[in-house]
Amino acid sequence: MAPGVAEIQRGLAAGKFSSVEITQDYLARIAQHNPALNCFISVTDEIALEQARRADAALAKGQAAALTGVPLAHKDLFCTDGVKTSCASRILDNFIAPYDASVIENFKRDGAVMLGKTNMDEFAMGSSNENSCYGAVANPWNTECVPGGSSGGSAAAVAANLAPGATGTDTGGSIRQPAALCGITGIKPTYGRVSRYGMIAYGSSLDQGGPFARSAEDCALLLQTMSGFDRRDSTSAERAVPDFSGALGEGVEGLKIGLPQEYFADGLDGKIAAVIETAIDELRKLGAEVRDISLPNTDLSIPTYYVIAMAECSSNLSRFDGVRFGHRCDNPVDLEDLYKRSRGEGFGAEVKRRIMIGTYALSAGYYDAYYLKAQQLRRLIKEDFQKAFDSVDLILGPTTPETAFKIGAKSNDPVSMYLQDIYTISLNLAGLPGMSLPVGFVDGLPVGMQLIGNYFDETGLLNTAHSYQQVSDWHLQIPEAFR
Repeated sequence: MAPGVAEIQRGLAAGKFSSVEITQDYLARIAQHNPALNCFISVTDEIALEQARRADAALAKGQAAALTGVPLAHKDLFCTDGVKTSCASRILDNFIAPYDASVIENFKRDGAVMLGKTNMDEFAMGSSNENSCYGAVANPWNTECVPGGSSGGSAAAVAANLAPGATGTDTGGSIRQPAALCGITGIKPTYGRVSRYGMIAYGSSLDQGGPFARSAEDCALLLQTMSGFDRRDSTSAERAVPDFSGALGEGVEGLKIGLPQEYFADGLDGKIAAVIETAIDELRKLGAEVRDISLPNTDLSIPTYYVIAMAECSSNLSRFDGVRFGHRCDNPVDLEDLYKRSRGEGFGAEVKRRIMIGTYALSAGYYDAYYLKAQQLRRLIKEDFQKAFDSVDLILGPTTPETAFKIGAKSNDPVSMYLQDIYTISLNLAGLPGMSLPVGFVDGLPVGMQLIGNYFDETGLLNTAHSYQQVSDWHLQIPEAFR
């Protein structure tokens, strides 16, 4: 069985092994298995071992912090001082970050060890982790299938036991969807819970960082470190961070869970629906009350999201022009040529598609018809959730409409790819917290169940997931090839 974050934490405290020893074990596993999975862009061996040595010294002196000596991996859009931060894009292939993102600072403060930076969809744009200039990531449960995106490298690394935990980001489902397809646990906190400072932006009103791990218990530990107010981020919530681990074990007796009828309608694989129903029955046995609800504007979430996200990416990615950092074309004849060729050579096809659509939606004559209208629909989607939470404590449904698909299967059909996020996107539009946990398999591939909470109720999500994981073992399953 693969050790989790909490188990490693306890083992280090008890002196069962050193941070150097367990870090070396993970680095060896990465060297052995990463060629088959392609889930790491950079492996920071020397940094990891130096951090591990410092962690062991702190442990010996009784000066350990929350995660001292625990090895983790980070999605390659969190800036890391002195280490390449590429966003899996050719345009940033040579960019060495000159500072740490707040999330990385927090992990350093709490003593964690950085194993490396994980592969992702370029600039977090994708649902399959095929849009990387470093190549597609493979799913550990079937290496012919995608791991989900955009944080697929982090999810695959945890699923294959190349790291006990990892960071990701979620703009429209990019933590929850790969967690589901890889059979692990992942949580997207409330917008503003985790600082976005130093997290290279895709959609600024949608992006949110969060952790991957095997269990809700491990996610609670990682989210504790990641969370907190940051004056450097104007969207950071000035709100106290609760003890996420302390809320675990409270049980779900009397918890009112809503099942949106729109999430169990046409489009959901019947086998996945059956697995989800079995998990719901387990929650009923634990004392939860389950009732049907409606989120009537769910079908508007995909078009609303893609107008807003693409408009925001068009603005955010305008800074990548080959002038001050990143890829620059050879021998530009003038400034216009520099911009055109640097961006044309540096960005991949999906990123170009989204920039073009976003620029169109923001252009004179179309702003009101597209971007403004999308913001109005966003409000309706948010109001659906607010009304639902008047009668339930938590909302439950599938994370994805199908299990992991074959690499390349949807490459020529962007709309079909976008529909993979049908159950996750609305949470980002509303700014709500959500998480995915494994609840079974269909044809040998993992199925994820999504829990949706009210604002800043990450404790409720983690407690519910933990309660389920106390009576199930899906989160402990490891692909046979990586045991």
